[in-house]
Amino acid sequence: MAVSYNKLWKLLIDRKMSKADLRHEADIAPNTMTKLNKEQSVSLDVLCRVCEVLDADFADIIEYIPDKRR
Repeated sequence: MAVSYNKLWKLLIDRKMSKADLRHEADIAPNTMTKLNKEQSVSLDVLCRVCEVLDADFADIIEYIPDKRR
């Protein structure tokens, strides 16, 4: 299972907001921000705070990428 936060980074660019701005406004810990940058999973609580700050929905910030193996 993998996730992509490319939509989040594009949304930040569209809103002229830096990753540091998002981290401070959503009260995200530095290590959690590192997880986002590395396309790793984070808690639902973090995603909720990001959505609240950006007035967005989950689909606006994250994309699920299924494993190719079965």
